[in-house]
Amino acid sequence: MFSVIFPGQGSQIVGMSSDFYSKYDLFKKLYKEADEILNFPISKLILEGPKEQLDLTENTQPAIFLVGYSIFQVLKQEFKIDLNKAKFFAGHSLGEYTALACAGSLDFASTLRILKIRGEAMQSAVPKGEGGMLAVLGSDPKIIEKIFSEKKDKYECFIANDNSNGQLVVSGSTENINKLSLDLTSQNIKNIKLSVSAPFHCNLMGKATELMRNEIEKLEFRDFQNTLISNVTAEEIKDKSMLKDLLIKQIESRVRWRESVLYMIDNGVNQFIEIGPGKVLSGLIKRIDRNVKTSAINKEEDITIIKTND
Repeated sequence: MFSVIFPGQGSQIVGMSSDFYSKYDLFKKLYKEADEILNFPISKLILEGPKEQLDLTENTQPAIFLVGYSIFQVLKQEFKIDLNKAKFFAGHSLGEYTALACAGSLDFASTLRILKIRGEAMQSAVPKGEGGMLAVLGSDPKIIEKIFSEKKDKYECFIANDNSNGQLVVSGSTENINKLSLDLTSQNIKNIKLSVSAPFHCNLMGKATELMRNEIEKLEFRDFQNTLISNVTAEEIKDKSMLKDLLIKQIESRVRWRESVLYMIDNGVNQFIEIGPGKVLSGLIKRIDRNVKTSAINKEEDITIIKTND
Protein backbone atom coordinates (compact mmCIF):
# COMPACT_ATOMS: atom_id res chain seq x y z
CA MET A 1 0.00 0.00 0.00
CA PHE A 2 1.14 3.52 -0.67
CA SER A 3 0.64 7.03 0.68
CA VAL A 4 0.88 10.34 -1.16
CA ILE A 5 2.69 13.13 0.69
CA PHE A 6 3.13 16.85 0.02
CA PRO A 7 6.05 19.06 1.14
CA GLY A 8 6.00 22.23 3.20
CA GLN A 9 7.91 25.47 3.31
CA GLY A 10 11.63 25.24 2.56
CA SER A 11 11.32 23.04 -0.54
CA GLN A 12 10.94 25.97 -2.94
CA ILE A 13 13.48 26.89 -5.63
CA VAL A 14 13.19 29.33 -8.53
CA GLY A 15 12.27 27.42 -11.69
CA MET A 16 10.53 24.55 -9.93
CA SER A 17 8.09 22.80 -12.28
CA SER A 18 9.46 24.61 -15.37
CA ASP A 19 9.69 21.40 -17.43
CA PHE A 20 6.03 20.60 -16.73
CA TYR A 21 5.01 24.19 -17.48
CA SER A 22 6.81 24.21 -20.83
CA LYS A 23 5.16 20.99 -22.00
CA TYR A 24 1.63 20.73 -20.60
CA ASP A 25 -1.26 23.06 -21.36
CA LEU A 26 -2.95 21.91 -18.15
CA PHE A 27 -0.04 23.34 -16.17
CA LYS A 28 -0.25 26.65 -18.03
CA LYS A 29 -4.01 26.74 -17.44
CA LEU A 30 -3.69 26.18 -13.68
CA TYR A 31 -0.89 28.74 -13.38
CA LYS A 32 -2.92 31.32 -15.31
CA GLU A 33 -5.92 30.67 -13.07
CA ALA A 34 -3.73 31.07 -9.98
CA ASP A 35 -2.47 34.45 -11.20
CA GLU A 36 -6.07 35.59 -11.67
CA ILE A 37 -7.29 34.19 -8.33
CA LEU A 38 -4.48 35.88 -6.38
CA ASN A 39 -4.41 38.98 -8.61
CA PHE A 40 -0.65 38.54 -8.59
CA PRO A 41 1.77 36.88 -11.10
CA ILE A 42 2.72 33.98 -8.87
CA SER A 43 3.49 31.85 -11.93
CA LYS A 44 6.26 34.24 -12.97
CA LEU A 45 7.63 34.26 -9.44
CA ILE A 46 7.76 30.44 -9.42
CA LEU A 47 9.39 30.18 -12.83
CA GLU A 48 11.67 33.23 -12.81
CA GLY A 49 12.02 34.52 -9.25
CA PRO A 50 13.54 36.57 -7.76
CA LYS A 51 14.39 34.15 -4.96
CA GLU A 52 13.99 36.82 -2.28
CA GLN A 53 10.34 37.31 -3.24
CA LEU A 54 9.64 33.59 -3.63
CA ASP A 55 11.07 32.98 -0.15
CA LEU A 56 8.61 35.38 1.49
CA THR A 57 6.22 33.19 3.48
CA GLU A 58 3.13 34.83 1.96
CA ASN A 59 4.38 33.80 -1.50
CA THR A 60 6.08 30.52 -0.64
CA GLN A 61 2.97 28.85 0.73
CA PRO A 62 0.64 29.31 -2.28
CA ALA A 63 3.59 28.69 -4.63
CA ILE A 64 4.48 25.28 -3.19
CA PHE A 65 0.80 24.33 -3.16
CA LEU A 66 0.39 25.37 -6.80
CA VAL A 67 3.37 23.28 -7.92
CA GLY A 68 2.26 20.17 -6.01
CA TYR A 69 -1.38 20.44 -7.01
CA SER A 70 -0.51 20.98 -10.69
CA ILE A 71 1.84 17.99 -10.80
CA PHE A 72 -0.86 15.88 -9.16
CA GLN A 73 -3.38 16.93 -11.81
CA VAL A 74 -0.96 16.19 -14.67
CA LEU A 75 -0.32 12.73 -13.25
CA LYS A 76 -4.05 12.17 -13.04
CA GLN A 77 -5.22 13.70 -16.31
CA GLU A 78 -2.28 13.36 -18.69
CA PHE A 79 -0.71 10.13 -17.47
CA LYS A 80 -3.87 8.45 -16.10
CA ILE A 81 -2.08 7.61 -12.85
CA ASP A 82 -4.71 7.32 -10.13
CA LEU A 83 -3.00 8.43 -6.96
CA ASN A 84 -6.39 8.57 -5.24
CA LYS A 85 -5.94 4.82 -4.76
CA ALA A 86 -3.55 5.75 -1.96
CA LYS A 87 -4.41 4.56 1.54
CA PHE A 88 -3.45 7.92 3.05
CA PHE A 89 -2.72 11.51 2.04
CA ALA A 90 -0.52 13.64 4.27
CA GLY A 91 1.38 16.92 4.06
CA HIS A 92 3.97 18.75 6.12
CA SER A 93 2.45 21.98 7.53
CA LEU A 94 1.20 23.88 4.44
CA GLY A 95 1.44 20.56 2.60
CA GLU A 96 -1.62 19.47 4.53
CA TYR A 97 -3.61 21.98 2.47
CA THR A 98 -2.22 20.50 -0.76
CA ALA A 99 -3.33 17.09 0.50
CA LEU A 100 -6.81 18.44 1.23
CA ALA A 101 -7.15 19.92 -2.25
CA CYS A 102 -5.83 16.82 -4.04
CA ALA A 103 -8.17 14.64 -1.96
CA GLY A 104 -11.07 16.75 -3.21
CA SER A 105 -12.01 18.31 0.13
CA LEU A 106 -11.06 21.93 -0.67
CA ASP A 107 -11.34 23.59 -4.08
CA PHE A 108 -8.35 25.02 -5.93
CA ALA A 109 -9.25 28.71 -5.59
CA SER A 110 -10.07 28.48 -1.88
CA THR A 111 -6.78 26.69 -1.17
CA LEU A 112 -4.74 29.34 -2.97
CA ARG A 113 -6.50 32.17 -1.16
CA ILE A 114 -6.29 30.64 2.31
CA LEU A 115 -2.58 29.87 1.92
CA LYS A 116 -1.86 33.43 0.83
CA ILE A 117 -3.67 34.64 3.96
CA ARG A 118 -1.97 31.98 6.10
CA GLY A 119 1.46 33.02 4.88
CA GLU A 120 0.77 36.70 5.55
CA ALA A 121 -0.64 35.92 9.01
CA MET A 122 2.28 33.73 10.05
CA GLN A 123 4.81 36.22 8.68
CA SER A 124 3.31 39.17 10.57
CA ALA A 125 2.47 37.41 13.86
CA VAL A 126 5.88 38.26 15.34
CA PRO A 127 7.91 41.36 14.36
CA LYS A 128 10.82 40.53 12.09
CA GLY A 129 13.95 39.72 14.04
CA GLU A 130 12.11 38.92 17.28
CA GLY A 131 11.60 35.20 16.68
CA GLY A 132 13.56 32.32 15.23
CA MET A 133 13.93 28.59 14.74
CA LEU A 134 16.70 26.15 15.53
CA ALA A 135 17.36 22.74 13.97
CA VAL A 136 18.45 20.22 16.61
CA LEU A 137 20.27 17.18 15.30
CA GLY A 138 21.04 13.83 16.88
CA SER A 139 18.64 14.18 19.79
CA ASP A 140 15.02 13.24 20.50
CA PRO A 141 11.95 15.05 21.83
CA LYS A 142 12.19 13.67 25.39
CA ILE A 143 15.74 14.95 25.85
CA ILE A 144 14.89 18.40 24.47
CA GLU A 145 11.70 18.64 26.52
CA LYS A 146 13.70 17.74 29.64
CA ILE A 147 16.05 20.63 28.89
CA PHE A 148 13.05 22.94 28.43
CA SER A 149 11.69 21.84 31.81
CA GLU A 150 15.00 22.27 33.62
CA LYS A 151 15.59 25.71 32.09
CA LYS A 152 12.02 27.04 32.23
CA ASP A 153 13.12 29.89 34.51
CA LYS A 154 15.78 30.96 31.99
CA TYR A 155 13.88 30.72 28.71
CA GLU A 156 10.86 29.25 26.93
CA CYS A 157 11.16 27.39 23.64
CA PHE A 158 8.94 24.91 21.82
CA ILE A 159 9.38 21.88 19.58
CA ALA A 160 7.87 23.07 16.30
CA ASN A 161 8.65 20.08 14.06
CA ASP A 162 9.35 16.48 15.01
CA ASN A 163 10.62 15.61 11.56
CA SER A 164 12.49 12.32 11.83
CA ASN A 165 14.73 10.30 14.08
CA GLY A 166 17.38 12.77 15.23
CA GLN A 167 15.92 15.84 13.54
CA LEU A 168 13.84 18.36 15.46
CA VAL A 169 13.10 22.03 14.85
CA VAL A 170 12.58 24.35 17.82
CA SER A 171 10.85 27.76 17.85
CA GLY A 172 11.05 30.67 20.25
CA SER A 173 11.92 34.33 20.64
CA THR A 174 15.32 35.24 19.22
CA GLU A 175 16.71 35.81 22.72
CA ASN A 176 15.48 32.45 23.97
CA ILE A 177 16.65 30.58 20.87
CA ASN A 178 20.13 32.02 21.42
CA LYS A 179 20.13 30.87 25.05
CA LEU A 180 18.94 27.40 24.07
CA SER A 181 21.61 27.15 21.39
CA LEU A 182 24.33 27.87 23.96
CA ASP A 183 22.90 25.27 26.34
CA LEU A 184 22.69 22.62 23.61
CA THR A 185 26.22 23.32 22.44
CA SER A 186 27.52 23.00 26.00
CA GLN A 187 25.93 19.53 26.10
CA ASN A 188 27.44 18.57 22.72
CA ILE A 189 24.04 18.55 21.01
CA LYS A 190 24.41 19.79 17.45
CA ASN A 191 22.16 22.70 16.52
CA ILE A 192 21.85 25.08 13.59
CA LYS A 193 19.99 28.38 13.49
CA LEU A 194 17.62 28.47 10.53
CA SER A 195 17.20 31.35 8.11
CA VAL A 196 13.54 31.98 8.84
CA SER A 197 11.79 35.20 9.68
CA ALA A 198 9.32 33.92 12.27
CA PRO A 199 8.96 31.23 14.99
CA PHE A 200 6.41 28.94 13.34
CA HIS A 201 4.31 26.26 15.07
CA CYS A 202 4.41 27.56 18.62
CA ASN A 203 2.28 29.80 20.83
CA LEU A 204 4.08 32.92 19.56
CA MET A 205 1.83 32.47 16.51
CA GLY A 206 -1.22 33.48 18.54
CA LYS A 207 -2.09 36.45 16.34
CA ALA A 208 -1.94 34.22 13.26
CA THR A 209 -4.23 31.69 14.92
CA GLU A 210 -6.90 34.30 15.60
CA LEU A 211 -6.78 35.65 12.06
CA MET A 212 -6.83 32.15 10.57
CA ARG A 213 -9.69 31.09 12.83
CA ASN A 214 -11.91 33.67 11.16
CA GLU A 215 -10.77 32.71 7.67
CA ILE A 216 -10.93 28.93 8.16
CA GLU A 217 -14.46 29.19 9.56
CA LYS A 218 -15.54 30.60 6.18
CA LEU A 219 -14.23 27.59 4.22
CA GLU A 220 -16.52 24.91 2.89
CA PHE A 221 -15.04 21.41 2.98
CA ARG A 222 -16.35 18.50 0.94
CA ASP A 223 -16.06 14.83 1.85
CA PHE A 224 -12.54 13.71 0.99
CA GLN A 225 -11.69 10.87 -1.35
CA ASN A 226 -8.70 9.76 0.69
CA THR A 227 -8.03 9.31 4.38
CA LEU A 228 -6.01 12.28 5.62
CA ILE A 229 -3.41 12.29 8.40
CA SER A 230 -3.36 15.33 10.68
CA ASN A 231 -0.14 17.15 11.60
CA VAL A 232 -1.67 17.92 14.99
CA THR A 233 -2.64 14.38 16.04
CA ALA A 234 -0.49 12.19 13.74
CA GLU A 235 -3.64 10.14 13.20
CA GLU A 236 -6.48 9.86 10.71
CA ILE A 237 -8.92 12.71 10.27
CA LYS A 238 -12.11 10.72 10.62
CA ASP A 239 -14.54 13.25 9.20
CA LYS A 240 -14.56 16.61 7.45
CA SER A 241 -16.25 18.09 10.54
CA MET A 242 -12.87 17.81 12.30
CA LEU A 243 -10.97 19.82 9.69
CA LYS A 244 -11.61 23.38 10.80
CA ASP A 245 -10.56 22.76 14.40
CA LEU A 246 -7.43 20.84 13.35
CA LEU A 247 -6.33 23.44 10.78
CA ILE A 248 -6.76 26.22 13.35
CA LYS A 249 -4.75 24.27 15.93
CA GLN A 250 -2.08 23.49 13.33
CA ILE A 251 -0.78 27.09 13.36
CA GLU A 252 0.62 26.76 16.90
CA SER A 253 0.90 22.99 17.22
CA ARG A 254 3.93 20.79 16.71
CA VAL A 255 4.15 19.19 13.26
CA ARG A 256 4.22 15.51 14.23
CA TRP A 257 5.73 14.28 10.98
CA ARG A 258 7.80 11.40 12.39
CA GLU A 259 4.77 10.10 14.27
CA SER A 260 2.56 10.54 11.20
CA VAL A 261 4.90 8.47 9.06
CA LEU A 262 5.11 5.75 11.71
CA TYR A 263 1.29 5.70 11.95
CA MET A 264 1.01 5.15 8.19
CA ILE A 265 3.67 2.43 8.22
CA ASP A 266 2.01 0.71 11.18
CA ASN A 267 -1.21 0.69 9.15
CA GLY A 268 0.25 -1.14 6.18
CA VAL A 269 1.97 1.55 4.08
CA ASN A 270 5.27 0.46 2.54
CA GLN A 271 5.61 3.11 -0.18
CA PHE A 272 5.50 6.93 -0.10
CA ILE A 273 5.12 9.15 -3.18
CA GLU A 274 6.13 12.77 -2.61
CA ILE A 275 4.47 15.26 -4.96
CA GLY A 276 5.91 18.77 -5.22
CA PRO A 277 9.25 20.56 -5.19
CA GLY A 278 12.30 18.91 -3.64
CA LYS A 279 12.82 15.59 -1.89
CA VAL A 280 12.83 16.73 1.73
CA LEU A 281 10.06 14.44 2.95
CA SER A 282 11.52 11.42 1.15
CA GLY A 283 14.80 12.02 2.94
CA LEU A 284 13.08 12.32 6.31
CA ILE A 285 11.15 9.08 5.76
CA LYS A 286 14.36 7.19 4.98
CA ARG A 287 15.69 8.30 8.36
CA ILE A 288 12.51 7.04 10.02
CA ASP A 289 12.39 3.63 8.29
CA ARG A 290 14.89 2.56 5.63
CA ASN A 291 12.74 -0.42 4.65
CA VAL A 292 9.98 1.60 2.98
CA LYS A 293 10.15 2.78 -0.61
CA THR A 294 10.09 6.50 -1.43
CA SER A 295 9.65 8.32 -4.75
CA ALA A 296 9.79 12.09 -5.26
CA ILE A 297 7.95 13.50 -8.28
CA ASN A 298 9.06 17.05 -9.07
CA LYS A 299 10.07 16.82 -12.73
CA GLU A 300 8.69 14.93 -15.70
CA GLU A 301 11.38 12.24 -15.83
CA ASP A 302 10.42 11.19 -12.29
CA ILE A 303 7.03 10.01 -13.52
CA THR A 304 8.52 6.97 -15.27
CA ILE A 305 9.58 5.49 -11.92
CA ILE A 306 6.11 5.56 -10.37
CA LYS A 307 4.79 2.12 -9.74
CA THR A 308 2.00 2.00 -7.23
CA ASN A 309 0.65 -1.09 -5.64
CA ASP A 310 -2.69 -1.71 -3.97
